[in-house]
Amino acid sequence: MKILNPENWAAPKGYSNGVMAQGQVIYVAGQIGWDENCQFQSDDFVAQVRQTLLNTCAVLAEAGAGPQHLTRMTWYITDKQEYLSALREVGAAYREVIGKNFPAMAMVQVVALMEDRAKVEIESTAVIPADD
Repeated sequence: MKILNPENWAAPKGYSNGVMAQGQVIYVAGQIGWDENCQFQSDDFVAQVRQTLLNTCAVLAEAGAGPQHLTRMTWYITDKQEYLSALREVGAAYREVIGKNFPAMAMVQVVALMEDRAKVEIESTAVIPADD
């Protein structure tokens, strides 16, 4: 097993940003919309979604994977209406960062996330095929 914590990020407390297990399955811990120094640059929902997706890709890169290897994503959002009203912009940010890969997904509205300023958290699983 390999723990995936990007070298230039602040050390996580009580979790790993990702774990690669035998069989080239990658489990990405819930990522939120802050930067590599655990600082929020925006309270805008779409900006946080974009940063969350970039963070997910940074963890995948630690395993030599990319967004094309994503197989599952679970999104936790704090405001369904905010998501729905920004659906077009969220889609554009998703395509910009992830491309046209559309893994199995679930989305859940939650009362709050552990970081007060976070509006979205995404946990993911990726698989690197044996022939990659």
